[in-house]
Amino acid sequence: GIGNEFRQDDGAGLAVARRVRAWAPAGVTVLERSGEGTDLIASWEGAGLVIVIDAVRSGAPAGTIHRFEVPEAGGAAAGGSVPLPPAGIFRGTSHQIGLGEGIELAKLMGRLPATLVFYGIEGTAFGEGTALTGPVARAVAVVAARVLDELRQS
Repeated sequence: GIGNEFRQDDGAGLAVARRVRAWAPAGVTVLERSGEGTDLIASWEGAGLVIVIDAVRSGAPAGTIHRFEVPEAGGAAAGGSVPLPPAGIFRGTSHQIGLGEGIELAKLMGRLPATLVFYGIEGTAFGEGTALTGPVARAVAVVAARVLDELRQS
């Protein structure tokens, strides 16, 4: 889960990670990160399946859940393309390399995990504060359940 728990809805990814950690199957590592792209690449080193959860701002209603899967980079090296989440879904970041750029960089470096799943929870409030808005808090519970299902099936 990535985000900043002191910026309202930006804490959605961290809230999901905390719920997942409590119920994760054995062998699953749950991390909380700020969202710096290069840190994320290092975090998923050697992993076969990586699930990233973050707050997004695309203009969809608050609490909307987006899911994208980035397949193994092997197809890209052979001339194929790796579909990525639309660039507009990632809200502005204070990081030099954000999540979208981190995925692109990992692809170029041949360091994508075999499967990278991205869940974005549409947020609306990113000011100072620790409380998630109602729609985002409800989406956190749904995403945590979906992530746990994916982990149990993998």
